[in-house]
Amino acid sequence: MWKLIKRIIYLLLLISILSLVWGRFFNPAITFTQLGGLIEYGKLKRDYVPYSNISDNVKRAVIASEDQRFFEHNGFDYTAIRKAIEHNQKGKSVRGGSTISQQTAKNVFLWNGRSYFRKGLEAFYTFAIEKLWGKEVILDRYLNSIEMGQGVFGVEAASQYYFG
Repeated sequence: MWKLIKRIIYLLLLISILSLVWGRFFNPAITFTQLGGLIEYGKLKRDYVPYSNISDNVKRAVIASEDQRFFEHNGFDYTAIRKAIEHNQKGKSVRGGSTISQQTAKNVFLWNGRSYFRKGLEAFYTFAIEKLWGKEVILDRYLNSIEMGQGVFGVEAASQYYFG
């Protein structure tokens, strides 16, 4: 029984490593978050656009609104995390401290949901993509996978959906 469990763990680790390497060079065909959107909304609108074709203004606007220290941290913004914890302890609305790197790790490799287990996996994938992909690839994958409406994923799909 333990041999089987060990083999399953090794297989999952191998799949994770191969996915990380693949993701460095290729935009994923579909992500777990997009699959969830397809199931939840019954539709999926996504259009991949190469990083070089995304407006620098869009890149700057997303960084300014989501993660101002994106190019300065190693995937985790400890100041934002601390502020979110302090805010949440005051009993106000729940606020997150996730970086673009963390959101990319979740969007590409994981499912939506709140659990310590998923957060642990998110930390693993965040660390890995920071080391293997670099900031430009992370931002590219983020801009092409972020949900921007019910079943609408990525900046290109969002611009087509909202502005025609």
